Amino acid sequence: MKILVIGGGGREHAIVWKLSRSSHMDRIYCTPGNAGIAELAECIDVGSDKFDALIDFVKYEWIDLTIVGPEEPLSRGIVDAFQKEGRKILGPNREAAQLESSKIFAKNFMRRYGIPTAEYRAFTSSSPAEDYVRMKGAPIVIKADGLAAGKGVFVANTVEEAISAVRLIMKERAFGEAGNRIVVEECIEGEEASVMAFFDGKTVVPMASSQDHKRIFDDDKGPNTGGMGAYSPAPVITKNMEAMIMEKVMWPVMRGLKAEGVNYHGVLYAGVMIKNGVPYVLEFNCRLGDPETQPVLSRLDIDLVDIALAMIDGKLSELEIRWKPESAVCVVLTSKGYPGTYEKGKVITGLDELKKDNDVLVFHAGTAFHNGTLVTSGGRVLGVTALGADIRSAKEKAYRAVEKIQFEGMHYRKDIADRALKRPRD
Repeated sequence: MKILVIGGGGREHAIVWKLSRSSHMDRIYCTPGNAGIAELAECIDVGSDKFDALIDFVKYEWIDLTIVGPEEPLSRGIVDAFQKEGRKILGPNREAAQLESSKIFAKNFMRRYGIPTAEYRAFTSSSPAEDYVRMKGAPIVIKADGLAAGKGVFVANTVEEAISAVRLIMKERAFGEAGNRIVVEECIEGEEASVMAFFDGKTVVPMASSQDHKRIFDDDKGPNTGGMGAYSPAPVITKNMEAMIMEKVMWPVMRGLKAEGVNYHGVLYAGVMIKNGVPYVLEFNCRLGDPETQPVLSRLDIDLVDIALAMIDGKLSELEIRWKPESAVCVVLTSKGYPGTYEKGKVITGLDELKKDNDVLVFHAGTAFHNGTLVTSGGRVLGVTALGADIRSAKEKAYRAVEKIQFEGMHYRKDIADRALKRPRD
């Protein structure tokens, strides 16, 4: 088979890596890709928003399947465009992708179908939102309605912080049109986890659990990022909790979408906060999470192509989806200044030695070649992922590998997976 992967981050590198191990593969293409992906796939320079050009490429190269990594093309309707031309593509259509592209749509959907989530109000202007914040008090959560690369959520510990967040989004237009509307919601305190599941329009199958680390600094301090690291499995997601999330979240999503005439084919990610034994949905993503994909796919013990085709064809029930018993930990290395402004073009060294370690995978995110030299080209640069017999072993391997990598201004959290070590898996 020939497969095209849309995207160029660490998630897409992990997808390409897993596809490259498939018995079905003949050739992999990726757009735009990155320096790491280029070792496994042919990177092409076609923008993910250029649907007509992508479809032409798929037709010309006789591509059998396209897999969409990031949220932006899904929200713009890439799946609808491909399906209209009779091309096989994995991902939810534009209507279903509103679960991620509009937090207000998602919150209203959850309210309609009884899915546990925080109390909320939606606003289209700053003044009434500020008045509501003053009435409710803090802590409170402010969210831009649209896509903001994981940076449009503010957990405010004071009323002043909350009002500043409202003004940043709605008046200063920090996230552009994504901030035309906002959600102000109750702050639920508990333990957060990432739960992803495969959907085929009829069947829902849970993936291995994981836990992300959103804040830039240790001890969950500083601003939100796209993700500073992740590990799998997440001890907080016991078998009983997984069953509850399937019953109260995933299956109701499937039934609710079908009731509204939408068939969902692809991965649905639910970011949940578990409080007093109840999973409350913080957000939905309509694709694989990043960096959760890196440790989760490292543990997948079945051909990813088989799963992709089963999701498209409605045949998930015919597959036995297996996971390796090992644990996995991913530590994200970022450029100095991320998630704010940062410089590019810093030379990266130390990766060649790590290629000899079968338990360590380095997934590229913001990398490129400049005159034959590997350099940084983004905020999140690399995701160092290690497998081990348990979380502690995987973490130790990951951080030993991190110590061998260098680039000017390199930053990373030192506490990825610590919370798992404090709570043994049930």
